[in-house]
Amino acid sequence: MEKNLFKYIWRHSRHDQLIILFLVIVAQVFYFASLSIPKTIVNDGIEGKVFKTISEVSFLRVSVPVPSFLSSSGSLTLFDGISLTQWPYLVAMSCLFLVMVTVNGMFKKTINTQKGRLGERMLRRLRYELYDRILLFPSAHFRKVKAAELSGMIKDEVEPLGGFIGDAYVQPAFLGGQALTALLFIMLQSVWLGLIVIAVLAVQAFVIPRLRRRILVLGRERQITARQLAGRIAETVDGVHDVHSHGTSNYERADIAQRLGTIYRIRFDLFQRKFTAKFLNNLLAQITPFMIYLIGGYLVLFGDMQVGSVVGVLLAYKDLPGPVKELIDWDQQRQDVQQKYEQVVEQFEPEGMLPPALQAMPDGPVSPLSGDIVLTGVTVADDGGAKPIDGVSLVTPIGRRLALVGPQGGGKEVLTQVMARLMRPSAGTVRIGDVDLSSLPEAVTGARIAYVGQDVYLFPVSVRDNILYGLKRRPVIAAVYDDVARRERERFVAESRRAGNPDLNPADDWIDYEAAGATGPGDVDRRIVDVLRAVELEEDIYHFGLRGTIDAAARPRVAESILMARDELHARLADPALASLVEPFDRARYNRNMSIAENLLFGTPVDRTFDPDNIAANPHMREALGRVGLETDLLQMGVAIAETMVELFADLPVGHPFFEQFSFIAAEDLPEFRTILSRLAGKSVADLDDAARARLAALPFRYIEARHRLGLIDAAMEGRLLAARRAFAENLPPAAATAIEFYDRNRYNTAATLQDNILFGRIVYGQAQGPQRVGALISEVLEGLELRGAVVEVGLDYNVGVAGKRLSAAQRQKVGLARGLVKRPDLLVLNEATAVLDGAAQQRVLDKILDACKGRGVVWALNRASLADRFDQVIVLQGGKVTASGAPGDMTGDKNFADLLAAG
Repeated sequence: MEKNLFKYIWRHSRHDQLIILFLVIVAQVFYFASLSIPKTIVNDGIEGKVFKTISEVSFLRVSVPVPSFLSSSGSLTLFDGISLTQWPYLVAMSCLFLVMVTVNGMFKKTINTQKGRLGERMLRRLRYELYDRILLFPSAHFRKVKAAELSGMIKDEVEPLGGFIGDAYVQPAFLGGQALTALLFIMLQSVWLGLIVIAVLAVQAFVIPRLRRRILVLGRERQITARQLAGRIAETVDGVHDVHSHGTSNYERADIAQRLGTIYRIRFDLFQRKFTAKFLNNLLAQITPFMIYLIGGYLVLFGDMQVGSVVGVLLAYKDLPGPVKELIDWDQQRQDVQQKYEQVVEQFEPEGMLPPALQAMPDGPVSPLSGDIVLTGVTVADDGGAKPIDGVSLVTPIGRRLALVGPQGGGKEVLTQVMARLMRPSAGTVRIGDVDLSSLPEAVTGARIAYVGQDVYLFPVSVRDNILYGLKRRPVIAAVYDDVARRERERFVAESRRAGNPDLNPADDWIDYEAAGATGPGDVDRRIVDVLRAVELEEDIYHFGLRGTIDAAARPRVAESILMARDELHARLADPALASLVEPFDRARYNRNMSIAENLLFGTPVDRTFDPDNIAANPHMREALGRVGLETDLLQMGVAIAETMVELFADLPVGHPFFEQFSFIAAEDLPEFRTILSRLAGKSVADLDDAARARLAALPFRYIEARHRLGLIDAAMEGRLLAARRAFAENLPPAAATAIEFYDRNRYNTAATLQDNILFGRIVYGQAQGPQRVGALISEVLEGLELRGAVVEVGLDYNVGVAGKRLSAAQRQKVGLARGLVKRPDLLVLNEATAVLDGAAQQRVLDKILDACKGRGVVWALNRASLADRFDQVIVLQGGKVTASGAPGDMTGDKNFADLLAAG
């Protein structure tokens, strides 16, 4: 990137800069006129100097009348035949002054708007270029930088640059033009006053910038320490589990407090120097009016200077300190942003960046790779000089199944990254056929080589989107827009091009269906299911689907099929041997396997209006409970629940699994309820404050009699709760009616999960293997109706959360494997990609993946040497070198390989 900010700005915005500079030049003409008119108003309009020699004034085709425009006959005219006396003349000049002020304001508005748009456009360009450079960073560099620092620089540190870019050329031209225009006007009125003004301005221009140099240094220190603070906080967030497990939270507090103290010291010193400079600047600015009053007054009293000229000088100077001060501020800002720009550029220019040509978008499908994989003297050296790979050479056909084995740190992990081109060798070459791997475009390696490592990163989108992510290399199907949206898109594209951004559209369909072996969006899920089975993840996705929801209006056939599954399931549940497994929903009966809230609603909340945390305070619910006299009883029930929970769980540590299994009071909330109960001792619930009563009243709504078994709900209470259910459903306000979808035996409940819609009831607590038996029954019903695939499709919509944290480690690993398999690569490179699975699962998944990759190459760094017998060739790496190589059957005599087998 360009090191000099001004050169960068000029290269990308000179056309717009020249247009704005032209406006600046034109604006100075009107600015000078606005300075001249007050002098004329005072001398001629108010003092009437011109009227002392002229009986009447007529206007002679000039826009600004001044005494020098007097005709030879002694008359002053604006238009032929129009004569003005002194008062109309004063009114005309005052109105003309107002017009000039308005025109100047319009010029400022236009100039500021244009430079603001220019600044935002250039900021957009700069941010995109920095992000673009991140995508070109060598993989090894990401071990040296923190993600929080890079994102912080793009988001926050370049923000001031955007504001300055619009001012870079325009601001000094505009302010300097105003200052020079004002100085010229002052010099025309009095050379002495002009010299005084110039002298004071020179002192300001010399002293203030030197005072601000230390301010710039402090500003840079503040920026660096703030960036380090952001990175340190991000480290704490990433390692919070280790902080808790090792009890080092107080050390972390000490470290952050020390950093905050350093930032405070820097900022305080910055404020002291900043306001000292401002004080001196303001003092110098006030000296000039003093000198104008003193010297100008003397010249009026004892010289030939007019009062209007002094007033004009004062008015001109009134506008002068502002531009001069802003010019000084601009110069400081210039130095500051130049330093920030250089720091940012330095951070985004690491050694070994990828050539941009490697990431060029392909025009169409890429050709398959063929030939041998040839490594010649490949060496990888880290920053400390250690060589995890040292002089490795090997030749293997690209379609061969190659197993890499060896101890941890022996080099097999690094070699897989070299073969997948995620790490560039320090010496030696890697070739596939006749092509150097380092010269292949990413479009080729991305399509024809798949890498799955020990740690799989998942984006916070659905399972489907994560699996298909590896197929998004170029737009395949353009997005369709209506006329209005298309015109808006065209304007967006035009502005993107002006800002140096690509006109690529993320709304296009980027999925390469052909690479996945699919014909289009309609059957790509079939391919996804195939790879899910290969990595043994289909069952998990099926269960995600059962817990998922669908829009019945958007997928009516699925909804209708689920209702068929409901009928089939309940027909089977009629068998006495199975009837006790599920308690169905019945509007006339209390369901002991549902919470009190669920029983009262007898439906599924659509939004948070009737969440368990909100339902106790809902006015309509409180009215319904009050109508049947249940409010006080539920409050007393809340007291009983709180007493039981405090007694049972008071001595358990935070995080104990019993809290999740049996308690509906969180561990962190337990002390609060203990305090409430202590205040209640010997008193009535009515004596508690509103907040305490609200906390107790909310507890019963989560209570499930069959699960918690506190004996709080008998037959009489069931009847009263049913009465409250009916009272709640009656006269439900329209706003509340849309916030809940009631259970109906003959309707699909869009707000409920697929499993709830199929069950139309609750699994009975306490039945031996009840959930498993009901799950198997549901699976049989869905298989019989050929609905399992539809449920899996719903499961593919499951959002995996930030970095896939809603999935287990094994599930994340399997999604990564599926992402690599679905694009059917010529070479699948795996780096201990099943290490998180148990031994039996590792063998099954390995066999299924090898079977799915028949005819294509696989390079697998194994964490267990005993799995190598499934491969065509085994390579043993120790100390970064190849110590043995051959077919699995020929390796039994090798001591190194035998030791690895013995180690498991």
